[in-house]
Order: sequence, then structure tokens, then C-alpha cells
Amino acid sequence: MNKVYACIDGLANTTAVIDWAAWSSLRLDVPLELLHVLERNPERPQVTDYSGAIGLGTQEALLEQLSVLDEQRGKLAQEAGRRLLAAARERAAAAGVSQPDGRLRHGDLLDTVLEMEPDARLFVLGEHYHASEASKIHLDHHVERVIRSVKRPVLVATGEQFDAPRRVVMAFDGSPTARKTVETVARSPLLAGLPVLVAMAGVDTTLARQRLKEARQALTAAGFDAEVELVAGEPEEVLPALVQAQGAALLVMGAYGHSRIRQLIVGSTTTTLLRLSKVPVLILR
Repeated sequence: MNKVYACIDGLANTTAVIDWAAWSSLRLDVPLELLHVLERNPERPQVTDYSGAIGLGTQEALLEQLSVLDEQRGKLAQEAGRRLLAAARERAAAAGVSQPDGRLRHGDLLDTVLEMEPDARLFVLGEHYHASEASKIHLDHHVERVIRSVKRPVLVATGEQFDAPRRVVMAFDGSPTARKTVETVARSPLLAGLPVLVAMAGVDTTLARQRLKEARQALTAAGFDAEVELVAGEPEEVLPALVQAQGAALLVMGAYGHSRIRQLIVGSTTTTLLRLSKVPVLILR
């Protein structure tokens, strides 16, 4: 686990992904590798799919032309990918990263990420909630698949601009998963020195207050300036507004367990929270 991997695609928030990855690499003091995966467009069929619709006299010539076009598309995509990685390396180096690396791969993003996982300390991805409807669904699906599948932390950049976080907001529900997340944050060099707000959404009970007190004590003992807040309501309704009110903040939560927080992140409403909060989200293991 000795690298930050930044998955970049050349779309609107690619620079933010690079900047977040560079920031993470420097905070963790580990190398940065920029990863661009060339995936075949699922909306464009293989050239052989046309064979049954082409007349006998023109079939061979048209298939040859289609094959040439497909080859040209592939070459252009590779050249664009190489240029993207070169520009990304320059940007990361300008941010202070020593010798950022770049890798161009063909295939499925998730398969590639899983291949890199044994060597990964953190994955950084972009969430394109301003994209067109079709692209938005496709990209959100990518993010959710990665979050569901990897066992490493994932940082999701939700905007097009990087703003170094001045505060951490931890979504907390008192569950074993949430308490484990507190322990992870307490020993994380990525978040060291940042003030932490432990936020719980739900009913104000004695147990809830006790869990918040324990979380604050654990963070304070680790040297964090920690505060707690309990707000009434469902997490998806009250957490986004609370996070946005903090300014330049990083939303942190765990990925496993059976809590409402897990459902928000790896369930059907993943993209809802990401779009509503409009702040980067760090999902910890």
C-alpha cells in the first residue's frame, strides 16, 4: 500500500482529481500514479455487428472501412490519453509531487483498479454530476462500482475546482463501523492537523450523546481539535446542508456495515449525497 492512484478521464473535473491526488500524495508521503483507462464506448458496436445488414456486393469493402475507422479512433484515443497523462504529470509536479508517474491502460476501469489495489494507499476519482444525463449515469456507475469493490480508501472529487480542506466533517451514526472510522481518522496522516466535526443525524438520545462524546475523546486524544453536533432528521436530508455550511470541508465516512450512512454511500442513493453535499467525500476502510 504505497501509492496514491488518480483515475483521470479528461472531463471537467480532471484537474480537481489531479490536485486532490497531489495533495493526498504529499500528505501521505507516498508516490503518485496517474491512471487513464481507455474503455470501449458501449454505445458503439463492434464492426462485425454490421455483417448481417450489409449487402453481398458491398459487405467486404464497408467492413474494411469500418475497421480502418475503428483503428483510427483507437490511435487517436491513445494519443489523447498520452497527452492527458503528460499534462497531468506536469500539474502534479507543479504542486510539489516528486516524479509523478502515469499509466495508460486498455480495458475496464474497475478491473484496472482492482489490479492496482494491492499497491494502493488511496484511490482518487471524479464525480461528474454536471455531465449530460447519459454520461452522468455511466460515470456515477463507475464511482459506485469502485467504492463497492475495493478495500482501500476512495476519495471522490465532486467539483471542478480544488480547494484544500480546512475542516473534516465525519458522518457518524454510533455504529461499530462509524466507531472504526473514528479510529482510522485518529491515526491518519492524510487528515492530521485538520479540525474535525463529528456529525450525527437522528434522534437526540442519551446513547447518541454518549457515542459522540466517545468519538470526540478518541480524536482529542490523538491530537485533533474535535467538535460534535447532533442534528434531527434523516442523514440524506440534513447532512449535505451541514457539510456545505463548513466552507472548504472534506466529508469522511466508512464504507462497510449496515447503517444508514453505508446505504448513502454504497447504496442506491450514492450519487444523491455526492451531488447534494457538493464537497469531496473520503470513504474509509
